[in-house]
Amino acid sequence: YVGEMDRIFESYGELVPLMQDYYRSEHAQGSDIGDLAYRQTIRAKAFDAVRGLLPAASLSNVGIYGTGQAYEGLLLRMRAHPLPEARSYADLMLLELRKVIPSFLRRVDVAERGVAWSRYLEANQSAMREFAELLTKDIPTNPAPEVDLIDWDPDGERKMLAAMLYPYTQLPETQLVDLVDDMTSDQRLDLVRRYVGERGNRRHRPGRALERLDYRFDILGDYGGVRDLQRHRLLTIEWQSLTPSHGYETPEAVIRAGLGERYSGVMERSRSLYELLLQDFPDRAGYAVAMAFRVRYIMQFNAREALHMIELRSQPQGHPNYRRIAQEMYQQIATKAGHGAVAEMFTHIDLSAGEDGRLQAEKALEVKRSAQ
Repeated sequence: YVGEMDRIFESYGELVPLMQDYYRSEHAQGSDIGDLAYRQTIRAKAFDAVRGLLPAASLSNVGIYGTGQAYEGLLLRMRAHPLPEARSYADLMLLELRKVIPSFLRRVDVAERGVAWSRYLEANQSAMREFAELLTKDIPTNPAPEVDLIDWDPDGERKMLAAMLYPYTQLPETQLVDLVDDMTSDQRLDLVRRYVGERGNRRHRPGRALERLDYRFDILGDYGGVRDLQRHRLLTIEWQSLTPSHGYETPEAVIRAGLGERYSGVMERSRSLYELLLQDFPDRAGYAVAMAFRVRYIMQFNAREALHMIELRSQPQGHPNYRRIAQEMYQQIATKAGHGAVAEMFTHIDLSAGEDGRLQAEKALEVKRSAQ
C-alpha cells in the first residue's frame, strides 16, 4: 500500500511541472500581466489539471466553524463511523472542544446518552448496508447522465410567487396562490423582478420566498468535484461508496499535452490497489481511489441555495469539472423543470468555457494588491 501510494504521488509530482510547461507554451505572458499573476495562474491550472491523480488518502487541511449543538451531532456520527481514523479524529476534536465549550458536549461519551446514540447510528448503518447489498447485488447499473434533475415541484413557481407576496399582505397563502393563478404573464414577471431587484453582484440574493421550491439532482461526477461541492451546507447531499467502477475523468489539457497515457497509467495503478485491498479491507479500499474516479451522489436544495451555489460554482476561475455540473444544473432548472422565472434570477451565472478565468482572477488580485 505504501509503495503504491508513493509511486502515485511521485507521478503526480512529475506531471505538475510538465503541465506548467504546457500551459506556458499555450498561454504566453502578455504585457498586461504581472509576473506574480502569471506564475500563480500557470501553477493553479497545472494543479487543477492533474489533481485527479491524488488518492482519497491524501491529507487535507479542513477548517470547521459551528455551534455546540452542531459539533455534538458531528461527533456522534463520527464516533459511529466504520473507519477507525474517523473515530480517532472524533476523540481528538472532543478533547479540544471541551477546552472551550465543555457544557455543550457533556453527553457525547456518556454511556446511556451519546454512546448509546452512536451505537444506534452504527446499527442502522450496518442493517441498511446489509439490506441494500442483498437487494441490489445482481442488478446491473443503468446508464445515466452526468447531471440529472430527478425531482421538482411542477407547481413550485406559482407557490414561490405567492410566497413573495405573503409578507407584504394580510391574506392567507392559499388565497395568494389563487391570486397568482389569475395574474397575467406580464404581472408575474413584474412581481419576480420587483422581488429580486437589481442584483449588483452575486452576493445580492433575494429573500426566503425562493425556499418554497426544491430541486433534487442525481450526479455522477469525479470525486474531486464532490469534495468541492460538499462544502455547501444549506442542502442535502448523500454520496455512495467511492470505487473505480464508474470510470474516471481525463482532462482535455492533459491529453493535448501528450500526457494522457501517463495519466491513465496512474489511474490504473489506483484501480489495481483498490481491488487488492477490497477483499480484506472493504471499508478502507476507497483510500486508494484517485480523485478523478467518478462517484454517484445526490444533491437537493431550494431555489435560494441553487442561486448561491450555481452562480458561485459556475465562475470561470473554478475547476472545469464542477463548473460543468453547475452550468448543467442551471440548464435543467430552466428547461427540464421549466422554471423560467427562477432561471431569470441567475443574472450572475457564467456559462462560458472560461479558459482564461483563472488568469482574470489573478489579474484582479494583483490590482487589489497594488492598490493597498
